[in-house]
Amino acid sequence: MQFFSNPVLDAIAHRRSVSKVGPRTPIDAEIRHLLAAVTHVADHKSLRPWRLIILRGDDRMKLANALDAAQGITRPEGEYNVKPFRAELLIAVVASPVEHESVPTWEQHATAAGAGHLLELALWQAGWGTMWRTGLYANAPEVRQAHGLSEDELLMGWLYVGDVDESFRARLEESKRPPLDPTQFVSSMP
Repeated sequence: MQFFSNPVLDAIAHRRSVSKVGPRTPIDAEIRHLLAAVTHVADHKSLRPWRLIILRGDDRMKLANALDAAQGITRPEGEYNVKPFRAELLIAVVASPVEHESVPTWEQHATAAGAGHLLELALWQAGWGTMWRTGLYANAPEVRQAHGLSEDELLMGWLYVGDVDESFRARLEESKRPPLDPTQFVSSMP
């Protein structure tokens, strides 16, 4: 179902989070290609206050161990935190602020979040499913250390990326779910 004649607006209107992605993932070269569009995110003074960390394979076990350490969880031998294994590819979105007298840190965090969301849209439009996940322990010291974050950086969460089951995609295509009424999000100055 198409809502808008403009393909960009229609893609935005149809983007959905996919909580269970499949095992196929884009290769790093495809991610870099999609990032070419993302780098134009709204960015006051062009500071580029964000970066991405690609997690595949054993990186996910490092994250699982860091999440457990942050929560004080000790598991029996052979058991592990399964959360980072819900996708073969995780992309950590990191706000990496730059000291600037006219661009506050909160604004730079907004730019990083914008870059993460644009990457989600780009991946969706390229046929991949994504789910942006965070959690209470995303910025716990153990998790920050596992990602190699500096003191001033903020982990905004992870994009879980993979292929989309065709039956799920078909259900989305058949969906009659209209866009939300935009008037609830708009007001005027008092």
